[in-house]
Amino acid sequence: MERLGTGMGWRPEIAEAVERMPGVDWVEVVAENVCPGHLPESLRRLRERGVTVVPHGVALGLGGADRPDKGRLTALAERAEALSSPLVTEHIAFVRAGGPLTASPRLEAGHLLPVPRTRDALDVLCENVRIAQAALPVPLAVENIAALISWPGEEMTEGQFLYDLADRTGVRLLIDVANLHTNHVNRGEDPAEALADLPLEAIAYVHVAGGFERDGVWHDSHAHPVPRPVLDILTDLASRVSPPGVLLERDENFPEPSDLEGELEAIREAVEKGGARTATASATPSAEARPTPVPDSAPAPTPPHDLTRQHLALTQTALLSALVAGTPVPEGFDRVRVGVQARALAGKRADVVAKVAPDLPVILGTAYRPAFVAYAHRHPMPDGYRRDALNFAEQVLLAGHLVEDAAARRQLREWWLERSGPAPRSQHPTVRLARATRRVLLRR
Repeated sequence: MERLGTGMGWRPEIAEAVERMPGVDWVEVVAENVCPGHLPESLRRLRERGVTVVPHGVALGLGGADRPDKGRLTALAERAEALSSPLVTEHIAFVRAGGPLTASPRLEAGHLLPVPRTRDALDVLCENVRIAQAALPVPLAVENIAALISWPGEEMTEGQFLYDLADRTGVRLLIDVANLHTNHVNRGEDPAEALADLPLEAIAYVHVAGGFERDGVWHDSHAHPVPRPVLDILTDLASRVSPPGVLLERDENFPEPSDLEGELEAIREAVEKGGARTATASATPSAEARPTPVPDSAPAPTPPHDLTRQHLALTQTALLSALVAGTPVPEGFDRVRVGVQARALAGKRADVVAKVAPDLPVILGTAYRPAFVAYAHRHPMPDGYRRDALNFAEQVLLAGHLVEDAAARRQLREWWLERSGPAPRSQHPTVRLARATRRVLLRR
């Protein structure tokens, strides 16, 4: 595996700072946020300097019941080629449910949700990973995710699940130590036990990020400084294996560049501390050490039966519907945690829509967020945040009571009319006069 070194998550808000930041050996970019034919100038300059850029996908949904979408796989492959990346990465998660397998409307989560650690779910995940590997021009690595909720009836620990996945598919692993900390707080899982079960030689690189705790729940925000417990898990990992790369993620609430540089230095120190422990430890491998997974050279296993996919689809749809459509919480789930997750999903939608349609929080002011959260709890997300923004504006206009300010409603109506048609409304003076006249006549 290529040695990557210390990296930084590239985001448009900190693009110039990342370019100038000393000691950044490589960067990672959210795959869905770049267009192969129109790469940002900052990424072009980094590539010209020989800096490795890795596309990190968030929308494939490899842990979902459906087979990976061919269009999304093609788009991910195009980004890998455009960036000359040595690998691409995605998540062990599901992000949508419903559809033909359940004869129900498609639901979008707008977030990464945990896969049940069962044999059947692993069978589906393994086939999906193999499909993705065959479609991509470079190796694939998959990331463990943070979770607020646990599935009932799980059959494996996280470490066992990841080990078997790598063993059966040969896929690389992107280990997020911040997510291990999140699952420790939220689900009582021991990070050291997870690391002990992991196929360490399958690690492609490591993620490090910050979060915050509220009412006993850890939120993986990517908007706060990296806490000491996360760095300690990184040190533990580095004492077991020398990670090919370690990357700092920051998605919101960007601090001064000097603060980010300080966090990168703390990451380097944590890795060096772990390496020092390795140097002083015995070189004799433990008798209990698990063998490193290797790609299976035997004939490909039988794909999971369609009934297995259908059962997984039904369970994932029931959970997602409870999270985004207000249906009853499926049996066996913690209702309080499902409520916390539902509120977190609605808040995330509000944040993303505010970025996609920045006029909305300007027009609505402080009424934007409560109005959007109220809308989100009743209306599942459609296919895409831009459509979500338009649907939200339409519902606010229809409901009336969500925004009391008449001037804000008028501005919102103009905004919605400008964007909801098949083409932007003409700004020709004659057309604008006709629109104004029609509005006056309608009011009569």
